Amino acid sequence: MSSTSTPQNLTEKAPTGILQMIIRELKMQRGITIPLIAMNFTWFAKLSITTAFLGRLGELSLAGGALGFTFANVTGFSILNGLSGAMEPICGQAFGAKNFRLLHKTLVMAICLLLVISVPIAFLWLNVDKILIGFGQQEDISIVAKTYLTYLLPDLLITSLLCPLKAYLSTQNITIPIILSSAFAVAFHFPLNIILSKAKGLEGVSMAVWISDFVVVLFLSIYVVISEKRKPAIWSEGGWCELGLGDWMKLLKLSGPCCLTACLEWWCYEILVLLTGRLPNAKQTVGVLAIVLNFDYLLFSVMLSLSTCASIRISNELGANHGGYASQAAYVLLGVSIFSGFLGALMMVAVRGVWGRLFSHDRGIIRGVKKMMSIMALLEVVNFPLTACGGIVRGTARPWLGTYANIIGFYFLALPIGILLAFKFNLGLGGLLTGFVVGAVACFLMLLVFISRIGWDKEADKAQLLTNHLAPAADS
Repeated sequence: MSSTSTPQNLTEKAPTGILQMIIRELKMQRGITIPLIAMNFTWFAKLSITTAFLGRLGELSLAGGALGFTFANVTGFSILNGLSGAMEPICGQAFGAKNFRLLHKTLVMAICLLLVISVPIAFLWLNVDKILIGFGQQEDISIVAKTYLTYLLPDLLITSLLCPLKAYLSTQNITIPIILSSAFAVAFHFPLNIILSKAKGLEGVSMAVWISDFVVVLFLSIYVVISEKRKPAIWSEGGWCELGLGDWMKLLKLSGPCCLTACLEWWCYEILVLLTGRLPNAKQTVGVLAIVLNFDYLLFSVMLSLSTCASIRISNELGANHGGYASQAAYVLLGVSIFSGFLGALMMVAVRGVWGRLFSHDRGIIRGVKKMMSIMALLEVVNFPLTACGGIVRGTARPWLGTYANIIGFYFLALPIGILLAFKFNLGLGGLLTGFVVGAVACFLMLLVFISRIGWDKEADKAQLLTNHLAPAADS
Protein backbone atom coordinates (compact mmCIF):
# COMPACT_ATOMS: atom_id res chain seq x y z
CA MET A 1 0.00 0.00 0.00
CA SER A 2 1.42 3.35 -0.96
CA SER A 3 1.97 5.86 1.79
CA THR A 4 0.09 8.45 -0.27
CA SER A 5 -3.11 6.40 -0.22
CA THR A 6 -3.58 7.05 3.49
CA PRO A 7 -2.88 10.72 4.20
CA GLN A 8 -1.16 11.59 7.44
CA ASN A 9 -3.99 13.83 8.63
CA LEU A 10 -6.48 10.95 8.25
CA THR A 11 -4.43 8.29 10.01
CA GLU A 12 -3.65 10.41 13.08
CA LYS A 13 -5.72 12.45 15.46
CA ALA A 14 -3.62 14.92 17.40
CA PRO A 15 -4.17 15.03 21.16
CA THR A 16 -6.25 17.98 22.37
CA GLY A 17 -3.33 19.52 24.21
CA ILE A 18 0.35 19.15 25.00
CA LEU A 19 -0.32 17.82 28.50
CA GLN A 20 -2.79 15.23 27.24
CA MET A 21 -0.31 14.17 24.57
CA ILE A 22 2.47 13.73 27.13
CA ILE A 23 0.25 11.74 29.49
CA ARG A 24 -0.93 9.51 26.64
CA GLU A 25 2.62 8.84 25.49
CA LEU A 26 3.92 8.24 29.00
CA LYS A 27 1.25 5.60 29.57
CA MET A 28 2.21 3.82 26.36
CA GLN A 29 5.91 3.99 27.19
CA ARG A 30 5.27 2.78 30.74
CA GLY A 31 3.62 -0.35 29.40
CA ILE A 32 6.74 -1.11 27.35
CA THR A 33 9.54 0.20 29.57
CA ILE A 34 8.62 -1.27 32.97
CA PRO A 35 8.58 -4.90 31.70
CA LEU A 36 11.80 -4.23 29.80
CA ILE A 37 13.47 -2.81 32.93
CA ALA A 38 12.48 -5.89 34.90
CA MET A 39 13.79 -8.10 32.10
CA ASN A 40 17.11 -6.27 31.69
CA PHE A 41 17.61 -5.84 35.43
CA THR A 42 17.51 -9.59 35.96
CA TRP A 43 19.77 -10.04 32.97
CA PHE A 44 22.48 -7.67 34.18
CA ALA A 45 22.09 -8.84 37.78
CA LYS A 46 23.50 -12.11 36.51
CA LEU A 47 26.70 -10.28 35.52
CA SER A 48 27.02 -8.90 39.04
CA ILE A 49 26.60 -12.39 40.49
CA THR A 50 29.32 -13.69 38.17
CA THR A 51 31.71 -10.89 39.16
CA ALA A 52 31.00 -11.49 42.85
CA PHE A 53 31.95 -15.16 42.55
CA LEU A 54 35.08 -14.24 40.60
CA GLY A 55 36.02 -11.83 43.38
CA ARG A 56 35.62 -14.57 45.96
CA LEU A 57 38.12 -16.69 44.03
CA GLY A 58 40.83 -14.07 44.51
CA GLU A 59 42.37 -10.97 42.95
CA LEU A 60 43.91 -12.85 40.01
CA SER A 61 40.64 -14.61 39.13
CA LEU A 62 38.73 -11.32 39.34
CA ALA A 63 41.23 -9.50 37.11
CA GLY A 64 41.59 -12.39 34.62
CA GLY A 65 37.86 -13.11 34.49
CA ALA A 66 37.04 -9.41 34.03
CA LEU A 67 39.64 -9.12 31.27
CA GLY A 68 38.32 -12.28 29.59
CA PHE A 69 34.76 -11.02 29.68
CA THR A 70 35.99 -7.68 28.33
CA PHE A 71 37.58 -9.46 25.39
CA ALA A 72 34.36 -11.44 24.89
CA ASN A 73 32.41 -8.19 24.73
CA VAL A 74 34.85 -6.54 22.34
CA THR A 75 35.16 -9.41 19.87
CA GLY A 76 31.95 -11.37 20.36
CA PHE A 77 28.88 -10.17 22.21
CA SER A 78 29.07 -6.61 20.90
CA ILE A 79 29.12 -7.91 17.32
CA LEU A 80 26.26 -10.37 17.83
CA ASN A 81 24.11 -7.83 19.66
CA GLY A 82 24.93 -5.17 17.09
CA LEU A 83 24.00 -7.36 14.13
CA SER A 84 20.71 -8.34 15.75
CA GLY A 85 19.99 -4.62 16.29
CA ALA A 86 18.84 -4.43 12.67
CA MET A 87 15.83 -6.49 13.70
CA GLU A 88 14.43 -3.62 15.77
CA PRO A 89 13.63 -1.18 12.93
CA ILE A 90 12.64 -3.95 10.49
CA CYS A 91 10.50 -6.01 12.88
CA GLY A 92 9.16 -2.94 14.66
CA GLN A 93 8.01 -1.29 11.45
CA ALA A 94 6.77 -4.63 10.08
CA PHE A 95 4.65 -5.16 13.20
CA GLY A 96 3.24 -1.64 12.89
CA ALA A 97 2.37 -2.36 9.26
CA LYS A 98 1.00 -5.89 10.11
CA ASN A 99 3.50 -7.51 7.76
CA PHE A 100 3.97 -10.83 9.58
CA ARG A 101 5.84 -12.51 6.73
CA LEU A 102 8.57 -9.94 7.14
CA LEU A 103 8.68 -10.59 10.90
CA HIS A 104 9.12 -14.32 10.36
CA LYS A 105 11.81 -14.18 7.71
CA THR A 106 13.79 -11.52 9.61
CA LEU A 107 13.99 -13.80 12.65
CA VAL A 108 15.29 -16.72 10.57
CA MET A 109 17.81 -14.61 8.67
CA ALA A 110 19.16 -12.97 11.84
CA ILE A 111 19.74 -16.34 13.54
CA CYS A 112 21.55 -17.70 10.48
CA LEU A 113 23.70 -14.56 10.22
CA LEU A 114 24.76 -14.68 13.87
CA LEU A 115 25.59 -18.39 13.75
CA VAL A 116 27.91 -17.86 10.78
CA ILE A 117 29.65 -14.90 12.43
CA SER A 118 30.19 -16.93 15.63
CA VAL A 119 32.64 -19.31 13.93
CA PRO A 120 35.55 -16.86 13.39
CA ILE A 121 34.85 -15.30 16.80
CA ALA A 122 35.38 -18.70 18.45
CA PHE A 123 38.83 -19.08 16.83
CA LEU A 124 39.73 -15.61 18.10
CA TRP A 125 38.77 -16.52 21.66
CA LEU A 126 40.97 -19.61 21.58
CA ASN A 127 44.00 -17.37 20.97
CA VAL A 128 43.09 -14.64 23.45
CA ASP A 129 46.19 -15.14 25.63
CA LYS A 130 48.58 -14.46 22.75
CA ILE A 131 46.59 -11.39 21.71
CA LEU A 132 46.44 -9.90 25.21
CA ILE A 133 50.12 -10.49 25.88
CA GLY A 134 50.89 -8.88 22.53
CA PHE A 135 49.01 -5.78 23.67
CA GLY A 136 51.08 -5.57 26.84
CA GLN A 137 48.82 -7.34 29.35
CA GLN A 138 50.40 -9.31 32.17
CA GLU A 139 50.96 -12.98 31.32
CA ASP A 140 49.30 -14.47 34.40
CA ILE A 141 46.14 -12.37 33.91
CA SER A 142 46.06 -13.27 30.19
CA ILE A 143 46.27 -17.01 30.88
CA VAL A 144 43.36 -16.79 33.32
CA ALA A 145 41.39 -14.82 30.72
CA LYS A 146 41.93 -17.60 28.16
CA THR A 147 40.72 -20.23 30.61
CA TYR A 148 37.59 -18.19 31.29
CA LEU A 149 36.83 -17.70 27.57
CA THR A 150 37.50 -21.32 26.65
CA TYR A 151 34.72 -22.46 28.95
CA LEU A 152 32.51 -19.61 27.73
CA LEU A 153 32.60 -20.69 24.06
CA PRO A 154 29.11 -22.33 24.06
CA ASP A 155 27.64 -18.92 24.86
CA LEU A 156 28.40 -17.79 21.29
CA LEU A 157 25.95 -20.37 19.91
CA ILE A 158 23.40 -19.58 22.61
CA THR A 159 23.65 -15.80 22.12
CA SER A 160 23.14 -16.29 18.36
CA LEU A 161 19.69 -17.65 19.21
CA LEU A 162 18.93 -15.47 22.21
CA CYS A 163 19.43 -12.00 20.68
CA PRO A 164 17.11 -12.57 17.69
CA LEU A 165 14.44 -14.21 19.87
CA LYS A 166 14.41 -11.28 22.28
CA ALA A 167 14.25 -8.74 19.45
CA TYR A 168 11.50 -10.69 17.67
CA LEU A 169 9.29 -10.70 20.77
CA SER A 170 10.05 -7.25 22.18
CA THR A 171 9.31 -5.44 18.90
CA GLN A 172 5.81 -6.96 19.13
CA ASN A 173 5.53 -5.66 22.72
CA ILE A 174 5.73 -9.25 24.04
CA THR A 175 7.91 -8.96 27.14
CA ILE A 176 6.38 -11.19 29.84
CA PRO A 177 8.00 -14.44 28.56
CA ILE A 178 11.40 -12.73 28.50
CA ILE A 179 10.88 -11.39 32.02
CA LEU A 180 9.89 -14.76 33.42
CA SER A 181 12.70 -16.65 31.72
CA SER A 182 15.30 -14.05 32.75
CA ALA A 183 14.09 -14.03 36.35
CA PHE A 184 14.25 -17.81 36.51
CA ALA A 185 17.74 -17.77 34.96
CA VAL A 186 19.03 -15.35 37.62
CA ALA A 187 17.47 -17.38 40.43
CA PHE A 188 19.06 -20.48 38.90
CA HIS A 189 22.38 -18.71 38.28
CA PHE A 190 23.20 -18.11 41.96
CA PRO A 191 23.01 -21.71 43.24
CA LEU A 192 24.58 -22.90 39.98
CA ASN A 193 27.60 -20.66 40.68
CA ILE A 194 27.86 -22.00 44.22
CA ILE A 195 27.98 -25.57 42.95
CA LEU A 196 30.23 -25.05 39.92
CA SER A 197 32.65 -22.58 41.56
CA LYS A 198 33.31 -25.07 44.37
CA ALA A 199 33.66 -27.96 41.93
CA LYS A 200 35.69 -26.32 39.14
CA GLY A 201 36.67 -22.83 40.34
CA LEU A 202 37.08 -20.23 37.58
CA GLU A 203 35.98 -22.71 34.90
CA GLY A 204 32.77 -23.38 36.81
CA VAL A 205 31.90 -19.67 37.06
CA SER A 206 32.34 -19.37 33.28
CA MET A 207 30.20 -22.44 32.60
CA ALA A 208 27.41 -21.06 34.79
CA VAL A 209 27.05 -18.08 32.41
CA TRP A 210 26.15 -20.08 29.30
CA ILE A 211 24.09 -22.66 31.18
CA SER A 212 21.87 -19.86 32.53
CA ASP A 213 21.61 -18.33 29.05
CA PHE A 214 20.63 -21.71 27.62
CA VAL A 215 17.70 -21.88 30.06
CA VAL A 216 16.36 -18.59 28.66
CA VAL A 217 16.82 -19.69 25.03
CA LEU A 218 15.02 -22.98 25.67
CA PHE A 219 12.09 -21.22 27.32
CA LEU A 220 11.74 -18.55 24.60
CA SER A 221 12.06 -21.06 21.76
CA ILE A 222 9.27 -23.19 23.20
CA TYR A 223 7.13 -20.08 23.71
CA VAL A 224 7.58 -18.86 20.12
CA VAL A 225 6.74 -22.24 18.59
CA ILE A 226 3.66 -22.80 20.75
CA SER A 227 2.34 -19.23 20.48
CA GLU A 228 2.75 -19.08 16.71
CA LYS A 229 1.07 -22.44 16.18
CA ARG A 230 -1.90 -21.21 18.19
CA LYS A 231 -2.30 -18.37 15.67
CA PRO A 232 -2.80 -20.28 12.40
CA ALA A 233 -3.81 -17.17 10.46
CA ILE A 234 -0.54 -15.47 11.31
CA TRP A 235 1.53 -18.65 11.03
CA SER A 236 0.14 -19.19 7.52
CA GLU A 237 1.48 -15.78 6.51
CA GLY A 238 4.68 -17.70 5.84
CA GLY A 239 8.09 -16.11 5.46
CA TRP A 240 9.91 -18.73 7.54
CA CYS A 241 11.72 -20.25 4.57
CA GLU A 242 11.17 -17.55 1.94
CA LEU A 243 14.63 -16.02 2.05
CA GLY A 244 15.60 -14.29 -1.17
CA LEU A 245 18.81 -12.49 -2.07
CA GLY A 246 17.00 -9.15 -1.90
CA ASP A 247 15.94 -9.86 1.68
CA TRP A 248 19.51 -10.67 2.69
CA MET A 249 20.91 -7.54 1.06
CA LYS A 250 18.41 -5.28 2.83
CA LEU A 251 19.04 -6.95 6.19
CA LEU A 252 22.81 -6.66 5.80
CA LYS A 253 22.45 -3.03 4.74
CA LEU A 254 20.92 -2.26 8.13
CA SER A 255 22.92 -4.83 10.11
CA GLY A 256 26.24 -3.24 9.16
CA PRO A 257 25.57 0.23 10.63
CA CYS A 258 23.72 -1.24 13.64
CA CYS A 259 26.65 -3.53 14.37
CA LEU A 260 29.22 -0.79 13.89
CA THR A 261 27.31 1.61 16.15
CA ALA A 262 26.93 -0.97 18.92
CA CYS A 263 30.54 -2.13 18.59
CA LEU A 264 31.96 1.38 18.68
CA GLU A 265 30.15 2.04 21.95
CA TRP A 266 30.93 -1.35 23.52
CA TRP A 267 34.53 -1.33 22.30
CA CYS A 268 35.20 2.08 23.75
CA TYR A 269 34.26 0.95 27.26
CA GLU A 270 36.13 -2.31 26.88
CA ILE A 271 39.20 -0.43 25.64
CA LEU A 272 38.86 1.45 28.92
CA VAL A 273 39.34 -1.85 30.77
CA LEU A 274 42.31 -2.78 28.58
CA LEU A 275 43.92 0.63 29.22
CA THR A 276 43.32 0.16 32.93
CA GLY A 277 45.44 -2.99 32.69
CA ARG A 278 48.37 -0.78 31.65
CA LEU A 279 48.14 1.41 34.78
CA PRO A 280 50.34 0.86 37.85
CA ASN A 281 48.97 -1.81 40.23
CA ALA A 282 46.97 -3.29 37.35
CA LYS A 283 45.34 -6.15 39.27
CA GLN A 284 43.77 -3.84 41.84
CA THR A 285 42.81 -1.14 39.32
CA VAL A 286 41.16 -3.60 36.92
CA GLY A 287 39.28 -5.08 39.87
CA VAL A 288 38.07 -1.61 40.90
CA LEU A 289 36.83 -0.83 37.41
CA ALA A 290 35.12 -4.22 37.08
CA ILE A 291 33.16 -3.59 40.28
CA VAL A 292 32.25 -0.02 39.30
CA LEU A 293 31.09 -1.16 35.86
CA ASN A 294 28.89 -3.78 37.47
CA PHE A 295 26.78 -1.01 39.00
CA ASP A 296 26.83 0.69 35.63
CA TYR A 297 25.50 -2.57 34.14
CA LEU A 298 22.55 -2.43 36.55
CA LEU A 299 21.81 1.17 35.52
CA PHE A 300 22.34 0.16 31.90
CA SER A 301 19.40 -2.21 32.32
CA VAL A 302 17.24 0.93 32.59
CA MET A 303 19.13 2.74 29.82
CA LEU A 304 18.74 -0.21 27.48
CA SER A 305 15.03 -0.42 28.31
CA LEU A 306 14.54 3.24 27.40
CA SER A 307 16.54 2.74 24.20
CA THR A 308 14.54 -0.34 23.21
CA CYS A 309 11.29 1.43 24.09
CA ALA A 310 12.32 4.33 21.85
CA SER A 311 13.12 1.99 18.97
CA ILE A 312 9.86 0.03 19.43
CA ARG A 313 7.57 3.05 19.81
CA ILE A 314 9.07 4.95 16.91
CA SER A 315 9.36 1.99 14.54
CA ASN A 316 5.80 0.85 15.33
CA GLU A 317 4.37 4.32 14.69
CA LEU A 318 6.39 4.81 11.51
CA GLY A 319 5.31 1.39 10.27
CA ALA A 320 1.69 2.41 10.90
CA ASN A 321 2.34 5.64 8.94
CA HIS A 322 2.05 7.84 12.05
CA GLY A 323 4.95 10.27 11.72
CA GLY A 324 3.48 12.74 14.20
CA TYR A 325 3.11 10.17 16.95
CA ALA A 326 6.66 8.96 16.30
CA SER A 327 7.94 12.51 16.83
CA GLN A 328 5.98 12.84 20.07
CA ALA A 329 7.34 9.54 21.34
CA ALA A 330 10.91 10.65 20.62
CA TYR A 331 10.76 13.90 22.56
CA VAL A 332 8.85 12.47 25.52
CA LEU A 333 11.47 9.71 25.76
CA LEU A 334 14.23 12.30 25.75
CA GLY A 335 12.63 14.03 28.72
CA VAL A 336 12.21 10.76 30.61
CA SER A 337 15.81 9.72 29.91
CA ILE A 338 17.23 13.03 31.17
CA PHE A 339 15.28 12.71 34.42
CA SER A 340 16.38 9.06 34.74
CA GLY A 341 20.01 10.09 34.23
CA PHE A 342 19.99 12.37 37.27
CA LEU A 343 18.18 9.73 39.32
CA GLY A 344 20.72 7.06 38.33
CA ALA A 345 23.63 9.35 39.26
CA LEU A 346 22.13 9.98 42.71
CA MET A 347 21.77 6.24 43.26
CA MET A 348 25.42 5.66 42.33
CA VAL A 349 26.58 8.34 44.75
CA ALA A 350 24.36 6.93 47.51
CA VAL A 351 25.79 3.39 47.34
CA ARG A 352 29.42 4.24 46.58
CA GLY A 353 30.49 3.50 50.17
CA VAL A 354 29.02 -0.01 50.35
CA TRP A 355 29.13 -1.32 46.77
CA GLY A 356 32.79 -2.38 46.83
CA ARG A 357 32.31 -4.48 49.97
CA LEU A 358 29.82 -6.70 48.12
CA PHE A 359 32.55 -7.88 45.75
CA SER A 360 35.85 -7.76 47.63
CA HIS A 361 37.39 -7.63 51.09
CA ASP A 362 40.50 -5.81 49.85
CA ARG A 363 40.61 -2.33 51.42
CA GLY A 364 42.43 -0.81 48.45
CA ILE A 365 39.75 -2.01 46.06
CA ILE A 366 36.97 -0.76 48.36
CA ARG A 367 38.54 2.73 48.57
CA GLY A 368 39.08 2.83 44.82
CA VAL A 369 35.47 1.85 44.11
CA LYS A 370 34.17 4.62 46.37
CA LYS A 371 36.29 7.25 44.61
CA MET A 372 35.63 6.12 41.03
CA MET A 373 31.85 5.83 41.49
CA SER A 374 31.72 9.57 42.21
CA ILE A 375 33.22 10.29 38.78
CA MET A 376 31.13 7.58 37.12
CA ALA A 377 27.97 9.25 38.45
CA LEU A 378 28.67 12.26 36.21
CA LEU A 379 28.93 9.93 33.24
CA GLU A 380 25.55 8.36 34.02
CA VAL A 381 23.82 11.76 33.80
CA VAL A 382 24.76 11.83 30.11
CA ASN A 383 24.63 8.10 29.35
CA PHE A 384 20.87 7.82 29.91
CA PRO A 385 19.75 10.38 27.29
CA LEU A 386 22.63 9.33 25.02
CA THR A 387 21.40 5.72 24.95
CA ALA A 388 17.82 6.86 24.38
CA CYS A 389 18.98 8.93 21.40
CA GLY A 390 20.57 5.79 19.97
CA GLY A 391 17.21 4.02 20.19
CA ILE A 392 15.47 6.92 18.45
CA VAL A 393 17.74 6.94 15.41
CA ARG A 394 17.66 3.12 15.29
CA GLY A 395 13.86 3.17 15.24
CA THR A 396 13.96 5.35 12.12
CA ALA A 397 16.21 2.76 10.42
CA ARG A 398 19.03 5.34 10.38
CA PRO A 399 21.59 3.75 12.76
CA TRP A 400 24.51 5.36 10.93
CA LEU A 401 23.67 8.64 12.71
CA GLY A 402 24.73 6.95 15.95
CA THR A 403 27.88 5.70 14.24
CA TYR A 404 28.99 9.22 13.33
CA ALA A 405 28.34 10.51 16.85
CA ASN A 406 30.17 7.59 18.51
CA ILE A 407 33.25 7.95 16.32
CA ILE A 408 33.62 11.66 17.02
CA GLY A 409 32.53 11.68 20.65
CA PHE A 410 34.31 8.59 21.94
CA TYR A 411 37.22 7.95 19.59
CA PHE A 412 38.21 11.50 18.69
CA LEU A 413 37.55 12.95 22.17
CA ALA A 414 36.96 10.45 25.01
CA LEU A 415 39.88 8.11 24.43
CA PRO A 416 42.55 10.73 23.56
CA ILE A 417 41.56 12.98 26.48
CA GLY A 418 41.32 10.03 28.87
CA ILE A 419 44.73 8.65 27.85
CA LEU A 420 46.32 12.10 28.19
CA LEU A 421 44.90 12.64 31.68
CA ALA A 422 45.65 9.09 32.86
CA PHE A 423 49.19 8.61 31.58
CA LYS A 424 50.56 12.09 30.90
CA PHE A 425 49.14 13.83 33.96
CA ASN A 426 49.21 10.66 36.10
CA LEU A 427 45.54 10.83 37.09
CA GLY A 428 45.11 7.08 36.60
CA LEU A 429 41.65 5.60 36.31
CA GLY A 430 40.05 8.91 37.32
CA GLY A 431 41.63 10.54 34.28
CA LEU A 432 40.32 7.85 31.95
CA LEU A 433 36.77 8.24 33.28
CA THR A 434 36.95 12.04 33.04
CA GLY A 435 37.81 11.74 29.35
CA PHE A 436 34.75 9.56 28.87
CA VAL A 437 32.52 12.18 30.48
CA VAL A 438 33.73 14.76 27.94
CA GLY A 439 33.24 12.36 25.02
CA ALA A 440 29.76 11.31 26.12
CA VAL A 441 28.61 14.94 26.34
CA ALA A 442 29.87 15.63 22.82
CA CYS A 443 28.22 12.47 21.46
CA PHE A 444 24.89 13.36 23.08
CA LEU A 445 24.89 16.89 21.69
CA MET A 446 25.58 15.63 18.18
CA LEU A 447 22.72 13.13 18.34
CA LEU A 448 20.39 15.86 19.58
CA VAL A 449 21.23 17.89 16.48
CA PHE A 450 20.61 14.86 14.23
CA ILE A 451 17.23 14.13 15.86
CA SER A 452 16.10 17.77 15.64
CA ARG A 453 16.62 17.62 11.85
CA ILE A 454 14.59 14.44 11.26
CA GLY A 455 11.58 14.85 8.94
CA TRP A 456 9.10 12.51 10.61
CA ASP A 457 6.53 12.43 7.82
CA LYS A 458 9.25 11.49 5.34
CA GLU A 459 10.46 8.77 7.70
CA ALA A 460 6.91 7.37 7.82
CA ASP A 461 6.86 7.25 4.02
CA LYS A 462 10.20 5.39 4.02
CA ALA A 463 8.80 2.91 6.54
CA GLN A 464 5.96 2.08 4.16
CA LEU A 465 8.50 1.29 1.45
CA LEU A 466 10.56 -0.87 3.81
CA THR A 467 7.65 -2.92 5.16
CA ASN A 468 5.69 -3.26 1.95
CA HIS A 469 8.53 -3.86 -0.50
CA LEU A 470 11.05 -5.81 1.56
CA ALA A 471 8.83 -8.83 2.06
CA PRO A 472 7.90 -9.45 -1.58
CA ALA A 473 11.53 -9.30 -2.66
CA ALA A 474 11.80 -13.05 -2.36
CA ASP A 475 8.99 -13.50 -4.85
CA SER A 476 10.37 -11.23 -7.51
